[in-house]
Amino acid sequence: MHFFSQNFEYSHPWSHVVIGMWRKYPNPKCSHVISIDVLDRSIDPSTGIIRTERVLGCKQKAPGWIVKLFGGSEDAFVREIIFVDPATQNASITSVNLSLSQFAQCFERIQYSPATRDTTLFTQTAEIQARMALWRSAADNLEKWLVQRFEQNAQLGKLAFTDVLRTLWEERHAQPAPAL
Repeated sequence: MHFFSQNFEYSHPWSHVVIGMWRKYPNPKCSHVISIDVLDRSIDPSTGIIRTERVLGCKQKAPGWIVKLFGGSEDAFVREIIFVDPATQNASITSVNLSLSQFAQCFERIQYSPATRDTTLFTQTAEIQARMALWRSAADNLEKWLVQRFEQNAQLGKLAFTDVLRTLWEERHAQPAPAL
């Protein structure tokens, strides 16, 4: 099993970051994400917690040895479950790959929480595990490649989300003040 993690602060309040979270895709910096389908969305009437389940469609080229060994295509799907708790100002996302999960699993956790009144802490972890006990060297190479790809996509995601937040900030501050 291989791991990936990163933490950093966005210079935006939590409420702004959560609004931006819903506008992250589509995004030219994350062109590998080609579709988002919402499967379910609900609000718990007693807690106010918003739960959203969706499937992201991705298109990425895999190295030739992976395609030869496992088959498949460039198309991949990821299941994502999001919980937003306005009362505690916590947003959490868990995701897991649906495609080729019989060979490898990537389990990702993301957390957005206020660091200060005007900044938001972003925490991301991923556990990547190949499921090929008989071919340990192939499994290890697959895990290493998946971690590298995950890290590349995470950096693209950070750049893309920063752009989304900047655009939201500019839109918010470009609006004229309401007339009294």
